[in-house]
Amino acid sequence: MSYQTLYRRYRPQIFEDMIGQEHITRTLKNQIRTGAIGHAYLFSGARGIGKTSAAKIFARAVNCTESTDGSPCLKCANCINYPNIDILEIDAASNNRVEEIRELRDKVKYPPVNGKFKVYIIDEVHMLSDSAFNALLKTLEEPPDNVVFILATTEVQKLPATILSRCMRFDFRLPGTDEIKELLAKIFAEIKADCEPSALSLIARLSEGGVRDALSIADMCLSFATGRLTYTDVLEVTGGGGEEVAKLTEAIVTGDSPTALKIAAELGAMGKNIAVLCKDVAARLRMLGIAKITTDGNKILQLPDDKYSEIATLATQVSADKITAAVDIFVRLENDFRYGLNPQLIFENAALKACLLPADLDAARLQVRVSDLEKRLKELEVRLR
Repeated sequence: MSYQTLYRRYRPQIFEDMIGQEHITRTLKNQIRTGAIGHAYLFSGARGIGKTSAAKIFARAVNCTESTDGSPCLKCANCINYPNIDILEIDAASNNRVEEIRELRDKVKYPPVNGKFKVYIIDEVHMLSDSAFNALLKTLEEPPDNVVFILATTEVQKLPATILSRCMRFDFRLPGTDEIKELLAKIFAEIKADCEPSALSLIARLSEGGVRDALSIADMCLSFATGRLTYTDVLEVTGGGGEEVAKLTEAIVTGDSPTALKIAAELGAMGKNIAVLCKDVAARLRMLGIAKITTDGNKILQLPDDKYSEIATLATQVSADKITAAVDIFVRLENDFRYGLNPQLIFENAALKACLLPADLDAARLQVRVSDLEKRLKELEVRLR
């Protein structure tokens, strides 16, 4: 059998498999149990967090003949024979013309063949043209009793208000780092892959809430590691600066401008993505901030003990104000990269700015105010003369 990637192999098959969406799965299960099934649903949220999976589960569940708790049983004929003629999945990104929606509208009037409902899943629905939305509108407003529409989108703001008002809207949230880590640990145990807990924490953080992204990163890391998957392995695979970013952050904290510029230039010469490097530096500075302000920072960061010890030691050498100001410099670079002609120059300039921040910004602000008051006092003395 050909290899199946983790995100395909572990795609949720029942509502209980989904993580971080209990507010949605509970509602959908209750609707199926009570028979209070709506005619149009809108699933919105970021990519890779389960919108299409939830739509497929719901499509199975409404036609399941043996379900007792609202989830599909995966045993009856309607669950096993999926997809089938009663469930139609449409990618609106490539089927966005009015003619295709008119064809769908003509087919809606025909009753389901095997189940109770015909279910139409329209993915990336925001890609439909204006005329296609208009063609869909009347069908959404008054569909046959045995038809259910499920619209999925990552950009809900692009949908017309007339469409939104005719759907039950469910906003999917980004799962937390701990939830994703727990899922990864369960999968690694099932496939018998050895891994450092800190490596799983790093994968979960790098996914930024995207379950599919987390599984894709885990897949790459497993292919890279020859034995136990380590924290360093994940850094290598994901292209993070690793030790170089740590050294750059230390130079910023200590105000060592020559070293910071040298490291920034070396990182650029290594061919690493500059935008990713900026995110890595900002993430490293965030770690410093957590270690500086909290007494149990590693409960949040979940780093290897030696790595956290380095962070905590460095955090004692800098004020919280300087850390937050430095983070602000790097997280504001997105627009600069979009419109700037030289990302390397922008990166080096940001590193230099962060280095030149005063070690104690409160003292620096106070000095500015004192200088301003002295200037005003001298002006007043001149006038009194």
